[in-house]
Amino acid sequence: MSRGSISRLGTGAVLPLALAACAATAQTAAPGRPPALPPDARPIARAQNVTSVPARVQQGGLVVGRAPADAAVEYDGRRLHVTPYGTFVFGVGRDAQGPLAVSITRADGRTLAYQVAVDPRDWPVERVNGVPPRTVDPPPNIAERIRREQAEVSAARTRYDARTGFAQAFQWPVEGRVSGRFGNQRVYNGTPGSAHSGMDIAAASGTPVKAPAAGVVTFANGDLYLTGGTVLLDHGHGVSSNFLHLSRLDVQVGDTVEQGQVIGAVGATGRATGPHLHWGMNWLDVRIDPLLVLERSSTP
Repeated sequence: MSRGSISRLGTGAVLPLALAACAATAQTAAPGRPPALPPDARPIARAQNVTSVPARVQQGGLVVGRAPADAAVEYDGRRLHVTPYGTFVFGVGRDAQGPLAVSITRADGRTLAYQVAVDPRDWPVERVNGVPPRTVDPPPNIAERIRREQAEVSAARTRYDARTGFAQAFQWPVEGRVSGRFGNQRVYNGTPGSAHSGMDIAAASGTPVKAPAAGVVTFANGDLYLTGGTVLLDHGHGVSSNFLHLSRLDVQVGDTVEQGQVIGAVGATGRATGPHLHWGMNWLDVRIDPLLVLERSSTP
């Protein structure tokens, strides 16, 4: 399947990266078999009868868990796809609070319920000075352009493919000093802004930017008002990366990209005070911390 959607069964808080398994407690079994999985999640080879969910997670991380490939996994009112080898994934927001509920219903109707604790993080204030004033307090016509461009980017993040690039061990897209951290409160020229949505990596203009994991390009535009040269790379199962302020784009929408492939070059386009790469990550509409994803040593 090249494109799909994820159903939402209800509302709730959204869920870092960890793989420490915790013991599941069997709850009242749901009667009968769970509904059939979408075609892209049906097993081509039956996975082992294993389930694992982290006991604790941090705000802003990516969770990779295990379940039988024919199981029904639900989190935050969403039905999650399971890979043919029994892996599922979801993200936790910057401000999420626990405990978080994950349920796994096996083919025999037995439901395992997990309660996952969320460890809060400290979010310092970052003051960014020297930003062009028109990008901090834009006039109405520019504000409308920003709204339209951000809506286009958000739409690209709704993709829910069966591809499995998300399960790779992610690599740094460029080498450099981390000059801005995910989640920190931003103050631009003395004016409070939203929390930082990704990780800034200081690097010289023109430095090649490489794909941290395999995926398909879902958005590519060299001239967005706030983010300048922008590329979105979908890694599958709702996990995506965005690369901002690029001086050059080497890919276009629809391109399939392998891990380590050059997708563009570092720049200072859009709202930037100097050359750097902004690398952001999402699970659907949930922003997650790329640094936590990099810290993952293995996947299920």
